[in-house]
Amino acid sequence: MWLAGIRELDLTQHCLKTFGECDRPHINTHQRRQTLHLPTANPPVAWYLCALPIPWDWSRNAHLAFEYAPGQTWAGDALVRGLGVQLTNARPILGWGEHIIPLDAPLRQSKLHRTCRNWQFGWWLRLNRDVPDSLPLPTDDADENGPEQLTLA
Repeated sequence: MWLAGIRELDLTQHCLKTFGECDRPHINTHQRRQTLHLPTANPPVAWYLCALPIPWDWSRNAHLAFEYAPGQTWAGDALVRGLGVQLTNARPILGWGEHIIPLDAPLRQSKLHRTCRNWQFGWWLRLNRDVPDSLPLPTDDADENGPEQLTLA
């Protein structure tokens, strides 16, 4: 189970990598019930909760996208029965899915991407919230004039 605060997208990736570098508050996956207090100062565009069942079964994966919404509350299941969530000062984001992906989107024909709920939500964010692309990752090319290693003490 993980929670990501989304500020940017990398639609060349699927699963968690779809969200580029994101806010990742700690979730105790061994605790049956817990309360998370997310910062309201400089909130991300959206939050995304993902939980995978043990044993893993794709059809039982739990997903919930939500956004900061002062004064609003919501309670329900995270796309599957059994993972109940209560939101305070937030609301779920609904209406996204495979249907939201543009027909001419790069990688739409890739089953790994098209069926990934994170990637589907990433496209919803691109089309509805204009979330920017993440910066490209640095290449593995070492700078021949730079240090071979960096040590911090």
